[in-house]
Amino acid sequence: MLDIKRIRQDKDQVIELLSRRGGEYPIEDLLKADERRRELLAETEKIKAEQNRVSKQVPVLKKEGKDTAELFEQMRFLSDKTKELDNQVRLCDEQINEWLLGIPNTPNKDVAVGRDETENVEIRKWGAVPQFDFEPKAHWDLGVALDILDFERAAKITGSRFTMFKGLGARLERALINFMLYTNTTEGGYTEISPPFLANRKSMTGTGQLPKFEFDMFGLKEPDYFLIPTAEVPLTNVYRDEILPEEALPVKLTAYTPCFRAEAGSAGRDTRGLVRNHQFDKVELVKLTHPEASYDELENLTKDAERILQKLNLPYRVIELCTGDIGFCAAKTYDIEVYMPSYNRYVEISSCTNFEDYQARRTNLRYRDGDGKVKFVHTLNGSSMAVGRTIAALIENYQQADDSIRIPDALVEFMYGTTEIKAGK
Repeated sequence: MLDIKRIRQDKDQVIELLSRRGGEYPIEDLLKADERRRELLAETEKIKAEQNRVSKQVPVLKKEGKDTAELFEQMRFLSDKTKELDNQVRLCDEQINEWLLGIPNTPNKDVAVGRDETENVEIRKWGAVPQFDFEPKAHWDLGVALDILDFERAAKITGSRFTMFKGLGARLERALINFMLYTNTTEGGYTEISPPFLANRKSMTGTGQLPKFEFDMFGLKEPDYFLIPTAEVPLTNVYRDEILPEEALPVKLTAYTPCFRAEAGSAGRDTRGLVRNHQFDKVELVKLTHPEASYDELENLTKDAERILQKLNLPYRVIELCTGDIGFCAAKTYDIEVYMPSYNRYVEISSCTNFEDYQARRTNLRYRDGDGKVKFVHTLNGSSMAVGRTIAALIENYQQADDSIRIPDALVEFMYGTTEIKAGK
């Protein structure tokens, strides 16, 4: 969440930066509530000081043999008034917190201003788009023909927009997960974590999924847990409510998890195949960094994610999201989009984001600097990669004229020597 002190001191700048996102946010109402809260606290302090003064008179009057009933009545009145004011402060705190949780992060001042995804900025491209001397097939057709993807039986087991991987398809999924984790830990220097796949409400609120996006989550009624939409949630919460030593930064974590999203509001969008499912696998990268280094770390994080696609020799591009397209908690985001022949365009496969201190304030995640001062870290995360979309890209970009799929060299050892997938094998 945003720092209330920052809003108080730099109101005009906060309003201007938020206006770049579009939408309206209750900044003026928030500041009025904050001012009222401070007035209530000041009044409470005055009454408590009066309570102390009166209480000190009681033993004096008793020693002099005088009646203390009037003083006790006054103390009861002051105590009741204090309770009333404390309740009003509590109500102000609840309203302020509700507003703060509903206000998005301010975009970094250097992020391109734009209305929506059509105004995102292409930063670079890598790799050559494949040229086929035959009519290429979509991954949902070729995967079914090769008997490595089964959408119908997955729908029978659960429902639409679920996938079952079979045979070498299941092996390919597992190989990609292992390849990504191996690359991230051995070349990227990340520590592998195997976290819970369920998160409590506090964890989900900390990374910004709640309260705004609760409609998009799969939750349990009892206890109040949620199936995680990404490993970003458990990884960012590993050190929640803790103070890290400055020398421990940056903390670099990676994890594989299944991910679960209701995908509310996305009806009709990319519903065929592996691009937009309710359950999918993903390998995630999370960094907890020193504030002064976080934008350098964002560039490094993005390169760490790109490394996966480069090793797989999959063509992609990197775009910077404009202010109208960045996520709720984001200050700056790069999307990595892999080329998909069936779409004849690039499709998002990873997002790499700097949240600055927005998530850290929600999770109370801090560090102690060399002077002993406690400050909030900056949090970053990126996909490395969405496994289903990577499989879709591999099937489509590595398909051959006989409907077989060649396995990228970097994956062969993780596929136990399998170099291609053919029908009937």
